[in-house]
Formats: sequence, C-alpha cells, structure tokens
Amino acid sequence: MFFCAISGEVPQDPVVSAKSGHVYERRLIQKYINENGTDPVTGEKLEDSDLIAVKASPNAAPPRAPAQTSIPALLQTLQNEWDALVLETFALKQQYNSTRQELSYSLYAQDAATRVVARLMKERDAARDALASVQASMGIAPSAPSGGDVEMGDEGAGGLPADIVSQIDETHQTLSAARKKRKPPANYATPAEVKTFKAKHTIPSLHSASPAGVTALAVSRVDPSHFLTGGNDKIVQLYDRDTDKVLATLKGHTKKVNHVAFREKDGEPTLLISGGADKMAKIWSHDATSGEYLPKSTIRSHKGEITGLAVHPTSTILALASHDKSYSLHDLTNFKQVYFSAPADEPLTSLSIHPDGMLLAVGTPASTIQIYDIRSGGIAATLTPEGSTPFTVHTTSFSENGYHLLAPDSLSSMAVWDLRKPRIAHSIALGDDFKINKVTYDYSAQLLGVAGSEGARVYAHKSWEELVRFEEGGEVSDIVFGHQGKEIWGVTGREVRVWGSTDESMETA
Repeated sequence: MFFCAISGEVPQDPVVSAKSGHVYERRLIQKYINENGTDPVTGEKLEDSDLIAVKASPNAAPPRAPAQTSIPALLQTLQNEWDALVLETFALKQQYNSTRQELSYSLYAQDAATRVVARLMKERDAARDALASVQASMGIAPSAPSGGDVEMGDEGAGGLPADIVSQIDETHQTLSAARKKRKPPANYATPAEVKTFKAKHTIPSLHSASPAGVTALAVSRVDPSHFLTGGNDKIVQLYDRDTDKVLATLKGHTKKVNHVAFREKDGEPTLLISGGADKMAKIWSHDATSGEYLPKSTIRSHKGEITGLAVHPTSTILALASHDKSYSLHDLTNFKQVYFSAPADEPLTSLSIHPDGMLLAVGTPASTIQIYDIRSGGIAATLTPEGSTPFTVHTTSFSENGYHLLAPDSLSSMAVWDLRKPRIAHSIALGDDFKINKVTYDYSAQLLGVAGSEGARVYAHKSWEELVRFEEGGEVSDIVFGHQGKEIWGVTGREVRVWGSTDESMETA
C-alpha cells in the first residue's frame, strides 16, 4: 500500500517521482511543483515530466478504514446503519399517515360539496316543476330558462295554435270517456293463450347485408299483414307478410333509421313516417292512383339525432324528440311545425304519447322521465327511480287505460309507474345480463313486453307473471303486439320474427 509523501493518506491518483522514487497524490505534487519547482522531500529540481503515474486496478476495492478491520467494529457499524434505517422508516410512516389524513379530509370535503350541489339541483328542479305546473294550470306556455348556460334553438317555444288545442281537447274527451267503460275486445288473446305462443313465421334477409341490422318495426292496424321497418342501411321498407314481398323501398335518409310509424286515418291516405340519426324525419304518402308511396315532407327542425317518434291519437299530429334537448309537434295535414319546446336540461332519448293525447313522456340519459302537458308545454311530472345507477331511458310505453307507464328503472329491470301517485307500482328484474332495448304495453293493457339482449319476454299486468320468453333468435331490438294480441312481432338482426299460437282454431277466432 502506498501513502502520499505530502499528506500521509492513501492517494486517489498516485504518481511516483522518477528522481527520488517517492509516491505523491498527483494534485498535491503538481501544486507544489508549480509553486516551488523542487521535490518536497529531497529538494531536488522536479518537473511534471518527472512524474510517473502508478496504474492501480480500477476494480480493486478501496482499503477498509481502520475502524472496520475488527468484528466488534463491523458489528457497531451495522448497528448504526440499522438504526438509521429504522429511523428513516419511522419518518416515512409518519409522512404516509399525514398524507392519508389530508386525502381523507379532501374526499370528505368533496363529498359534502357534492351533496350540497345535489340538494340545490333537486330544489331547483322542484321549483321549476312547481312553476311549470302553475303556468300549465293558467294556460301559459313556460318561459325559457334565463341562465347563460342554456343553448337556445333557432325557434323558441310557443303555444299551440287554437285549432290544434281544440283537436287535442276533443280527442281527449272522446277517448277518456270511452276508456273508462272499455273492456278488452272480444276474442282478444288472454294471458293463458300467450303462454302457448311459439315461433310462427320468420321473414329473413331484410334490408342490406352491409351495414346489416333492422333497427325499428311498426305493424299496420288496418292491414295486420303489412309492417314497416327501418335499418342501419338508411332504408325504410314496407313489407307484406302474406305475399312475402317488399311493397316499397323508401330512400332519403343519410344515416341509420331509428324509428318508423304508420299514420292510418279513415278517409285519408296512409302515411309512412321515419326518423333517423341524420337529424331528419321523413314522411311518405300513399298515392291511390299509382299505388306507390311518394315523398311528402322532410322535417329538419332539430339539430340532433331523432330519438323519439310518435303519432298523436288525433292522427293529425306528429311528435319528435331529439338529442338536441327538445321535442317538436307537426301538423300532418299541412306538414307544418306547430310547436318547438324550450331546451331541456338533458338530451331527450325517447318519446311516447299518452293514449288520451294530453301527456307526452320523454326519457333522458340521467335516469329521469319528464312528462309534459302537450297543450301548454309545461312539465306535469318528473319520474326518477330511487337509488339506481344512472342509465339512459331510451324506451317508454303508456298503458292503454292511461293509468300506468312502463319504462326501464335500471339497465336490466323495468318498472310500472302508477301515474296517479306517481310512484313505481312494481319493478320486474330481468337478470344482470339482460340489457333492455324496448318495452311496450299491448292494446288491452293486460300484457307488457320487453325486448333485449337475451331475446323477448311477455308478462301479465297486475300479477307480473312471466308468460313466455322467446330466445331462439338472440338479441331482439324491437317488439310489437299484433292484431288482437294474437301475435307478437320482434326484430332479430336482419330478420322479423312472428310468434303466436299454432292452434288454427284460435287464429280463425
């Protein structure tokens, strides 16, 4: 081992004098030469060129300090290192606990703030509902919110024309009076008969194969063999099941068709109506001379996708709902818009009309159903399931007696709302894997159907018994009760399936 002749320490960069043979630390001897020009030990003249580097192995471990050359000294060193490690760990635990406390406080503060905001929003909505109810009772159209966070459409909300209101009132009086005394039609399918329903007929390969899929279905009440479909291929088709022929292929949409409907009224031509993701609704009218359906009107009132479409019981009014947070009413006699609602707080995702024609229900992505008075545009009721995870209400259906509303109350269950309370009269769980696509009441209000990811099911009203389920076609995207409840129609992929009784005597009855 070498020691520097100047410092007496082990040199980090050792050099040896060619004249005296002494070992030095390079930086120390160079400084001494620069100042004195001689060897510090012998006093001989010395220059940098006389210094020879000692090449030590770079991998050699440095010598241990004298204090670590004995076992007791090593044990003491290890003890010191362990104590330092324990103290550092303790300090880290203290810092960790302090951070946890700060995070807990922040989460608590955020939760409290969220609860306050939720309560304020609830109070705000209650105040709006109360104001709208007062306005509706006074016959005043509700005013648009005054806050700067609401985006207004090009057309503001206004009251319905007097002649339209008169039609609605007259229809309401007629239908409500008849409904109170009405019983299920003679020979209407009973729940016991529905239990025997099997697959009767399948119409395959409807619409284009790319993009494939039937998205909407409507069945004619005047001619129960005729049905209307809309597809992902942007086409609307009118089909005759008896002849297995396409009666009309109607084009004009630029994106998928979301909804289709018939308008059938005595003494007037049949109208075929569709609404699509292209923000348009299109109307075709039957021409008695040529037998064809000719384009009659294209409605471009909305700035968002058409998410709901229904024909009013007067058969002269068309209602549309859209993702642009509004709904509109259109006169089917002259195809003019007669009402455009003020923007709602949420996009509208579904639409249905009460059988008496006075109320209109729209769904939202916030699990809420808003029920409007059609005449005034005021909110008559707000329905929100309690304690559910937020979901989108993309389908609703009023019962024919007008007392109940069928709608999802979660992604995989549906609720029957009693509109006289209003509250949920009963909820039907469909299974965690069942995702609802469509719910509907039948004409007798004895049956209710649901279509979803695991097929279609039919339940009895009041007893809530599951009568039958159809799973052979996989996912069912739409479901319709046929004439007299003797058949149930559904859409699976590119197919329209018909289920019913295979008993010929029952069918002829």
